[in-house]
Amino acid sequence: ETDCWDVHEGMRLENPEFVLIDIRSQALFDRAHIPGAIHIPHSKLSEKRLQEFSKDLLFVVYCAGPHCNGSTRAAIRLARLGRPVKEMPGGITGWLDEGFDLVTA
Repeated sequence: ETDCWDVHEGMRLENPEFVLIDIRSQALFDRAHIPGAIHIPHSKLSEKRLQEFSKDLLFVVYCAGPHCNGSTRAAIRLARLGRPVKEMPGGITGWLDEGFDLVTA
């Protein structure tokens, strides 16, 4: 598990040490997402979809917020695929609560 502050600081690096994955729907991702995040719905997390990433690269997953279990399901799926993963349970709600900006359409 990680928090919004750690993710925010990590994403400010020139070469972040993790890939941030937004697992919400495409429509929600298109409307607003955390800067630097990529979109992969938890149901699409597969070895084939992840083959472009190093096996030991850390993934950080998030969804709408603490009321959403999508990031937990994504973290479990990534762990079962043998991928290092952390969940950011605050999600978009926590990100905004901390005063950080989103990329918006």
